[in-house]
Amino acid sequence: MTGQRVKAHADVVGMWVTADGHIRQELRADGRYDEARGGRRSAYTGCYTVTGSHIDYLDDSGFTATGDIRDGVLYHEHLVLRREEKQA
Repeated sequence: MTGQRVKAHADVVGMWVTADGHIRQELRADGRYDEARGGRRSAYTGCYTVTGSHIDYLDDSGFTATGDIRDGVLYHEHLVLRREEKQA
């Protein structure tokens, strides 16, 4: 991955959270992500690209990670995240 910001697929854009709400990962439409952990806002930030249902992450600090969406669930390394429902 080159780290270029690539327009993300609309089906991944939004807020993804762990069941306990401790980790919140926002996948933005501009190909950037912002991940909060507990009370630590923007614990990890960077860019991501989507190929089919696979996500490649490149953190601003230089490390990489991957994820896959299966049946509406984001499996990101050892994490399981679900899309947050928007409040009406």
